[in-house]
Amino acid sequence: MSSKRENILIVDPSDASRQSLLELLRSAGYEVAVSTSQGEGFEFVRNTGVDLLILSADLADIQCCDALAEIKGNSSTADTRVILITRGGGAERARGLDLGADDILTPPWEPAEMLARVRVQLRDKHSVADLREKTRIADEGREVAQTAFQALAVTEKMTRDAFSLERTLKVGVSALFVLALLIGGIFILYSRRADKEANRAYSVIAQLERSAHRQEQLVADARSARAELQKSDGLQQKQQLLQQSDELRQKIAGAQGDEVSTLRKQLDETTSRLKRVETESESAEDVIRAYAPSVCLLHVSVSFVDKNSGQPLRYGGINPDGEPLKDSDGNPVYTLEGHAPEVRADFFGTGFVVGQGRILTNHHVAQPWWKNDELSAIPAQGLNPAIAEMTAYFPEAGAGVPVNISQISNEADLALLTGDLSSLKRPILKIDARKEAAISGQSLLSFGYATGISAILARAGEDAVNEIAKSTGGDPDKVLQELVHRKLIRPLVTQGHIGDVLADKIVYDAQTTSGGSGGPLINRDGEVIGVTFAVVRGFGGSNFGVPIRFAQPLLKP
Repeated sequence: MSSKRENILIVDPSDASRQSLLELLRSAGYEVAVSTSQGEGFEFVRNTGVDLLILSADLADIQCCDALAEIKGNSSTADTRVILITRGGGAERARGLDLGADDILTPPWEPAEMLARVRVQLRDKHSVADLREKTRIADEGREVAQTAFQALAVTEKMTRDAFSLERTLKVGVSALFVLALLIGGIFILYSRRADKEANRAYSVIAQLERSAHRQEQLVADARSARAELQKSDGLQQKQQLLQQSDELRQKIAGAQGDEVSTLRKQLDETTSRLKRVETESESAEDVIRAYAPSVCLLHVSVSFVDKNSGQPLRYGGINPDGEPLKDSDGNPVYTLEGHAPEVRADFFGTGFVVGQGRILTNHHVAQPWWKNDELSAIPAQGLNPAIAEMTAYFPEAGAGVPVNISQISNEADLALLTGDLSSLKRPILKIDARKEAAISGQSLLSFGYATGISAILARAGEDAVNEIAKSTGGDPDKVLQELVHRKLIRPLVTQGHIGDVLADKIVYDAQTTSGGSGGPLINRDGEVIGVTFAVVRGFGGSNFGVPIRFAQPLLKP
């Protein structure tokens, strides 16, 4: 890995927020400085220089606005990237962008999203700097060529004064002129080609999910996932109800008159909810034991193929430590030639067994670039995304199973995969394709691998995460093999209720997130009624599922 570390300055008056940012960024391998004062922070940027400034501020503060505009308007600090953390709506975010912020987040921010936005800003900064340097070299080359042409012109004029040597010198000077012209043309052509290749390479880099600090990133993602798992723990609701019940009993003991009646009514409601949660949890245990072995983690590895030559994009080379060779800015070097490893982007989703050797999942899981804004720009760079490998990992299985796309639905976000599952002998999940199978208010279970391998690692514990990160270097394939070896692969199961049933979707509140896509939604009768396909953040925790009846055309023999 490159020894060069990006410098980040955090300016945040909140001790808790500042400390959280500091721990997150340092765990990802960045060099981080902090400041509580905006004035002190801006002075640090002017005098010391940083790659990225993360500023938490209120845009109503005139001093902050003036200093931010000054930083982006000063030639010595204009290259500093700025991520602004501020409260407010669209108008405030628009004002922040107008003042010069490169990106804006509103609190509370998510660790994984914060790290992703930091990586994007730093990659863009290095990309601009690299292109600027290549442009400078090209300009110098053109100046050299122009100087050579001028010198040749002077030389040719001098030769006309030497009549006796005129013929000989003309031939020599013409040859030199042609040679200089050829060298200058080659230099300019090479510079422009290098700029074009750099543009394409860095555009691809901006789409990849791999980090330059994979090992540290793996640990940071696992910690973030652990916090989310604690929020979605099925026991949490039961514990909250038990605590609420105890508090109500204590209040009743010291209450008098009408207050006792009101408190007893609240206690009865709480007791009723607690019994319902306990009953649902007990009935869910049998379904989980029966169905979890048939729900798999899907790992889709995407490569990038040149449209003209058909050659895959590769790393420029690999160093003795097994890491890609990097340029002077610490960015990997790419090429369409040679035999170095291909550039890959890794995606994760969920699938489940619906027939002999058949797995159902989402279209956007099977083809990650489908309706993906982050990957939509790649074809414009002369590259086509393609599936390099797709593997299904089942609980308690000794190895992953290679799978391929069999069919893709024309009606919904669904795809059917096929693979050799004969050695696994996993039960086929029962399906209820009737419209009345999903009823508003009905309880359901959501199975899936939310956040991919991060959630699996989160459940493994801090020590196991550190061991796996160290032994694998964060390489997804090696991490998965280690998870298989340790028997850690199993789906996350969350419980909730159906909020609404629409013509083309089921709205439910069982928690899930990215990576849970493609997982089955199972009703209280133990039958699949839908397939998770979208997570709606900020919408009451609601998620969307495709009604399972849309999968029937894919499941026909």
